[in-house]
Amino acid sequence: MKQKQQSNGDIKLGKFISLILRHQPSVIGISLDENGWADVSELIAGINRSGRQIDLSILERIVAQNDKQRYCFNQDHTKIRANQGHSISVDIQLQQKKPPALLYHGTATAFLKSITKDGIKKQSRQHVHLSKDKRTAVDVGIRHGIPAVLTIDAEKMSQDGYLFYLSQNGIWLCDYIPPNYIIKIEH
Repeated sequence: MKQKQQSNGDIKLGKFISLILRHQPSVIGISLDENGWADVSELIAGINRSGRQIDLSILERIVAQNDKQRYCFNQDHTKIRANQGHSISVDIQLQQKKPPALLYHGTATAFLKSITKDGIKKQSRQHVHLSKDKRTAVDVGIRHGIPAVLTIDAEKMSQDGYLFYLSQNGIWLCDYIPPNYIIKIEH
């Protein structure tokens, strides 16, 4: 089933929700629990206090229509959290998974010298983000400048003891990628 395209207002609200649930819940005066969950009624009240307008039906629409499936509700829709990408310390209870043979990392060409020397580090986030397809990696790279796509030998990394996790929205995560597992760079 094809999702409807989000309106500009929903996109802006979605980005604000991402800021709150991944980086700065304090911007609207709320906090997340140890697993990254926010109380939905507190989130809605905080967003409305910030001068934006949202209610449960708008929030549900934003979550359902987000093309990257960044957020999820608990079963009764009383709590919400981001699926990955946190710069704050939360345990989103990721399950270790065996990765596919190859995964892809999108970045900007400006970072290639550092990456080929030091590997891919998680920087301010809790994990390095990887995708199962090149197109997603290109889209990520474009956000940072002239894109580069790095092909990662995830199978070999896994065999060598590196752990991988799969987020609820299909993003592969790991703690670090040493440079010797980068088998191809396209830009």
